[in-house]
Amino acid sequence: MSLARRLAAEALGSLLLAATVIGSGIMGERLAAGNLAVALLANTAATVAILAVLIALLGPVSGAHFNPAVSLVEALRRRMSWGAFLSYALVQIVGCCAGAMLAHAMFGLPLVQASLHVRTGGSQWLAEAVATCGLVLVILGHRGAEDVPWMVAGWIGAAYWFTASTSFANPAITIARSLSDTFAGIRPLDVPGFIVAQLIGALLGLAISSRLFPNQSMHATSTSTAGRSDAIAGQPTGSP
Repeated sequence: MSLARRLAAEALGSLLLAATVIGSGIMGERLAAGNLAVALLANTAATVAILAVLIALLGPVSGAHFNPAVSLVEALRRRMSWGAFLSYALVQIVGCCAGAMLAHAMFGLPLVQASLHVRTGGSQWLAEAVATCGLVLVILGHRGAEDVPWMVAGWIGAAYWFTASTSFANPAITIARSLSDTFAGIRPLDVPGFIVAQLIGALLGLAISSRLFPNQSMHATSTSTAGRSDAIAGQPTGSP
């Protein structure tokens, strides 16, 4: 699979993921009449659904990372080159930011905003580390490519509710959400703390998975084919 084709899939998937996360937050908040639990439930359901669809659809093309933390893990595992990692991370960030603007356009809002939604502090950072660590464990520990869409979507859906941060678990979408002063937003000032926590969580997930699933990783490497190696060997994901 050519790098250009893989990058196009990552850009498209990142755009649609961010548009769904932010757009469903806007819709949920408007319809919930001030009930934040209902708004979060709507946001969760839409995110879970789009993750499962995008991973199943684009996993065979690019691995469906949509997440620089996941791409970093794959580069550290030597499953992709560092040049490819940098390209992936760039299109993921650009795609997510474009998705935020698309969501705003669909709801008649200013395309670029500065979020005022405060998300900071030790509990939030711990939550992001846990969410990202678990995401990496799911990706690297799955038993078959057909399990990845529902396992990743299921983890993110659960983490929306059991983490204090509502599980961003993705540096690209964290940046994009700072451009949206809506339900899903995060203050630009709070973005660096989230990203650091996410990267720490990803590295912790990699370390734990190497102990828990060493044979799984070796099997995936030896049996994957050129056309589907990313999807079969644990790369597919798309986290908010």
